[in-house]
Amino acid sequence: MSERFGERVRAALQARGPLCVGIDPHAALLAAWGLTDDARGVREFGLRTVEAASGRVGFVKPQVSFFERFGSHGIAALEEVLAAARAAGLLVIADAKRGDIGSTMDDYARAWLTPGSPLEADALTVSPFLGVGALAGTFDLAEQQGKGLFVLAATSNPEAESLQRSTDTTGTTVSASIVAEVSARNAALSPRGEWGSIGFVIGATVDWAAAGIVPFAPSAPILAPGFGAQGAAPTDLRPRFGEMSDTVIASESRSILSAGPADLAEAISTRATEYLEVAGV
Repeated sequence: MSERFGERVRAALQARGPLCVGIDPHAALLAAWGLTDDARGVREFGLRTVEAASGRVGFVKPQVSFFERFGSHGIAALEEVLAAARAAGLLVIADAKRGDIGSTMDDYARAWLTPGSPLEADALTVSPFLGVGALAGTFDLAEQQGKGLFVLAATSNPEAESLQRSTDTTGTTVSASIVAEVSARNAALSPRGEWGSIGFVIGATVDWAAAGIVPFAPSAPILAPGFGAQGAAPTDLRPRFGEMSDTVIASESRSILSAGPADLAEAISTRATEYLEVAGV
């Protein structure tokens, strides 16, 4: 098997720093870039973003929905973007937030995590809200193929609070329960000293104490949306994530993509440098 995903993330963070460039070709950005609002437009947008990100950051995160809205042609465009990003040496996180049960979830996992699949990515975002156990087959496949997952644990959207911060009879929040259950699996699978390959989505604007989350072991990647346009700055990384800061992948999209195609590479380089200074890489 190839190097485990958790260790690949660890190496990428050390080499390039925390910045992850989101590939979010929504209609307003396509118009601002002078691109058509169709499958050709999202393909061009995605490929230009990959080119600008290559050699400057370690991660990109295509938001699948912006491609799906154009049907089969949009999915074909996404396949090209995923392949180009992986060929460029970027770690590709498919932001699809899949979550289902039984064979349905297993086939979602096969679509995104099987080497050679048209939609192959290095990692996939998944939802545990049908039960963490419903993702068992996905966890197994990811481990077998050297891939990664990011399990939604504590998202920053206000609609999530009533669910994710609800507690059981012991006072444990849903978010904390998800982190504990996944961390136990990481501990069982990860050789001593290695990072787990099942990471978490924890928003950069989330109050860990309010969410009931505490630092966890073994270390595992944290995908942190909420930087940039959503309010968090690179200087917030260490205050907000504390001792887990070195595991954070800081996702930004609009704040960088709004620079436009001509200035995108420079915008990525500038922002990546800001994160590197904060991370001390």
